[in-house]
Amino acid sequence: MSGKQAADGNSRCVVIGGGHNGLVCASYLARSGREVLVLEANQRLGGLAVTREFAPGFRVSAGAHLLHQMPERLIADLALEKHGLRLAAQRLATVALGGASPPLLFNPGAPEVSGLSGAGEARAYAAFVQQMTRFAEMLAPILAQTPPRLGTERWADRLSLLQTGWRIRRLGRRAMRELLRIGGMNAYDLLQEHFQTPLLQGALGLDAVLGTNLGPRSPGTVMTLLYRLAAQHGARTRGLALPAGGLGAVSEALASSARLAGAQLRTGTVVTQVLVKADRACGVRLASGEEIAAAAVISSADPKTSFLGLVGAEQLDAGFVRQVNNLRTDGAAAKIHLALSGLPAFSNLPAPAAGSRLLIAPSLEYVEHAYNHSKYREFSAAPAFEITLPSVHDPSLAPAGQHVLSAVIQYSPYRLAGGWAQHREQFLNVAIDTIARYAPGLRAQVLGSELLTPEDLEREFRVVGGHWHHADLALDQFFMVRPVPGAAQYAAPLSGFYVCGAGCHPGGGVMGLAGRNAARQVLAAGPRA
Repeated sequence: MSGKQAADGNSRCVVIGGGHNGLVCASYLARSGREVLVLEANQRLGGLAVTREFAPGFRVSAGAHLLHQMPERLIADLALEKHGLRLAAQRLATVALGGASPPLLFNPGAPEVSGLSGAGEARAYAAFVQQMTRFAEMLAPILAQTPPRLGTERWADRLSLLQTGWRIRRLGRRAMRELLRIGGMNAYDLLQEHFQTPLLQGALGLDAVLGTNLGPRSPGTVMTLLYRLAAQHGARTRGLALPAGGLGAVSEALASSARLAGAQLRTGTVVTQVLVKADRACGVRLASGEEIAAAAVISSADPKTSFLGLVGAEQLDAGFVRQVNNLRTDGAAAKIHLALSGLPAFSNLPAPAAGSRLLIAPSLEYVEHAYNHSKYREFSAAPAFEITLPSVHDPSLAPAGQHVLSAVIQYSPYRLAGGWAQHREQFLNVAIDTIARYAPGLRAQVLGSELLTPEDLEREFRVVGGHWHHADLALDQFFMVRPVPGAAQYAAPLSGFYVCGAGCHPGGGVMGLAGRNAARQVLAAGPRA
């Protein structure tokens, strides 16, 4: 590096990756007076939260398709509404499709399910929601804080642990005992304890495993359900929402906010290496050969890319490298996008309700059986689905009178036996046929389709394993040990290098808290972070 470059980098923060966490991190850093440069490899910002055309005239949120975890406080902090963020719909209901049987409709903002038979089951659901909401409210502040580091003498870490313990203690003796009892349980056993309706059990069970490599019987899936509820708690009254223009509109608003704060954003710029001098990150090298000096380098890429690909194993302790190598990062969820000639007619579902969040998970056994295939590197012959039809609320996504269907398919393993190239068409047909069993006539409405397997997500969005959480969200990869103990507070073992992606606490989903938390750590470290 030249002397001029080194001098220019004295206070610069370089953020690798312009996904939503990278943009959030950049905004908070720039708002605090730092010089910030964001380098995004793709031609557009947003990472998995982008809107793009997949068939002529049809646009869709390519990865994430619902906004339900980004806290209201963060949206207000960054003034995203002033930067163009508008919601096409909010407080969406969730519908568990029953096929030939009546569906269940989960009313937003109320512990009620329309379609349940028997007052006893309705009371059981209301009591369950009340209890889980208390637990989620207790956990929600933890998502917005830097996890404490274990085994240190620092008062900040001790205070954080005490605050967490105090939140649990404030639940009261009975509730605290119940949380400790169920925290490591599997969702199957918990839901069997509370309910008898298979369709209700299946819908709640799918929420516990969506996006993970876990089945309802896997230990710890009650905690993943609580994590989802705690993250949604931050959305407050907005609930499940669809941004006008798709999730890409959220990324565009974040980029606009970052630019206004003073951050510089560069797309089509591939970072190949984090530069290290005297055991400290001091800048980055681009694919073009250009070197950019920096006082701090913050990566929103996944942990394996960040530590092994960009920094390099030779710069890190062997034990730390082994922990990163052992992270479970293989995705198990695919996306399917359908361009439709009209609104599909779901059995026993009124047409207006088609704009809800629709689930295909008729029972816990159904979801567990779907997971069984994944364990043996097979795709499920009867997968579970989370489906949205965003064009019901946002007609700009499709030509007049036509519609877009976007769905998460659970389970579709990254490491498929035989490879995805060989089985892609077969799996696409399985997915369409499964949805068509709940929406007869769907196949005749299909004008175009796109399947994004975990392998595709890895290639298009540069995420190792194609996992939207960057690493499985499980008890051994959660909170104080996420992504690994030596980097659980966003700061890496290498001075001047930080991580802020979904592989950090609190995890994936369009939330932005990892980016905000990481920015706070950089700022706390001082000008020469």
